[in-house]
Amino acid sequence: QAQLVESGGDLVQPGGSLRLSCAASGFSLNYYAIGWFRQAPGKEREGVSCISRDDGTTYYADSVKGRFTISRDNVKNTVYLQMNNLKPEDTAVYYCNAYSQPYNYWGQGIQVTVSS
Repeated sequence: QAQLVESGGDLVQPGGSLRLSCAASGFSLNYYAIGWFRQAPGKEREGVSCISRDDGTTYYADSVKGRFTISRDNVKNTVYLQMNNLKPEDTAVYYCNAYSQPYNYWGQGIQVTVSS
């Protein structure tokens, strides 16, 4: 059964760092584009970052550019989101997504809270 499991969420102070992990089982991430999304209370889910399947091209939302880094380890079948200089507005549930038409998998989400 294909599954994505996020980990690494926590409560962190502004300016702090976290690294989210998204581990896949039941399928290989090698063949998928991977994205990180987030949803804050009362807001729609938004794309944060993604990394292509083939050449590792990355994309970042303007709100996180220069602070977040997406990477993938195809051997560990895991994708990471390194988040630095976190701000209160980064508080949200973070989801990872693996997409390769017609397959589209989502993780269950993990809470990141940035607060002093």
